[in-house]
Amino acid sequence: MAGLPRAVTTTFRGLGAAVRARPGATLAVLVSVFALHVFLPPLLLAVTRKPWTYFTFNPWLAQLPHYLVSSAPLDQKIDFLSRVAVFWFSADGPYGFPEWGFAVDAMDLVRFLAMSLLVGAYFALVLHRREQGRLAGWRAGTSRAGGIVGAFAGVLGLSTGPCSVVGCGAPVLPVVGLVFAGLSSGTLALLSGASRVLSALVLLALTLVVAWLGWQAGSTSAARASSAR
Repeated sequence: MAGLPRAVTTTFRGLGAAVRARPGATLAVLVSVFALHVFLPPLLLAVTRKPWTYFTFNPWLAQLPHYLVSSAPLDQKIDFLSRVAVFWFSADGPYGFPEWGFAVDAMDLVRFLAMSLLVGAYFALVLHRREQGRLAGWRAGTSRAGGIVGAFAGVLGLSTGPCSVVGCGAPVLPVVGLVFAGLSSGTLALLSGASRVLSALVLLALTLVVAWLGWQAGSTSAARASSAR
């Protein structure tokens, strides 16, 4: 177990070196991926179904400070805050019913930020490794393409909760499921389960890859520092 803290330290050392080498590029990737998570789903639905006609932040959020200092139990506060919708998009449909809705809650925002941080760290590490001459040619191209595919898979696989906005009674769906109208209940349930699995797999895979690249970068830096003494 003594090697685990050393490995963690080495990983964070390599990650820190990669981010410090290109802070602007890392921040740009992070912001771009976060914006992708927020805006790509409603844009996709606007193109394939109908442009959204309504966007709002949850008006209740103005009461959030009062709720946090209220006498409600802590576990109740945590449970509620993890589920509260932060903002949503929706499109009006016929007969006064919404055509579609896309809601983002607090846990969605946490997931968006985690994915954005991982993709930003991934690209920083890939560029850092290429600069060190340890990632070149087709390997560099494959790595960049893998990061882009991972970012888009994370966005399109993320679940959206239209029922929290429109009360439709359908299961929580990935955005790609809302694009197609008239799907059977079994198909919708399958898409819902696949969405959760895909989101978890993409997040886990990126975490492992970033940890591995960070450890490699940290080990290389340590070896160069030792040889320079």
